[in-house]
Amino acid sequence: MLNVINTKILIAILATLTLIGGLLVRQHIANVKAAEAAAAAAAILQRQQKEAEDRKKEDERLRKKVEEIQKKHNNNAAHGSKNWQSYLP
Repeated sequence: MLNVINTKILIAILATLTLIGGLLVRQHIANVKAAEAAAAAAAILQRQQKEAEDRKKEDERLRKKVEEIQKKHNNNAAHGSKNWQSYLP
C-alpha cells in the first residue's frame, strides 16, 4: 500500500516538473520572439532615421540651389534697383 502511494506521489511530482519545464520552455520561446521583434523594430527605426537624415540633407541641398538660382535671377538684389515705394515718375 505504501509502495502504491509513493508511486502516485512520484508520478505527481514528475508531472509537476514536466509542466514547469514546459512552461519554462514556452517562456523562453516567447522571450526569444520578443527579442527578435525588438531587434527588427530597432533596425526599422534606424533605417527610418537614416532616410530622414538623407531627406533633410537633400532638402537643404535643394533649398540652397533654389536660393542660388533666385539670387542669380533677382534683379533687385543683383542691380540694386529701386522698389515701387521710392519710384518717382
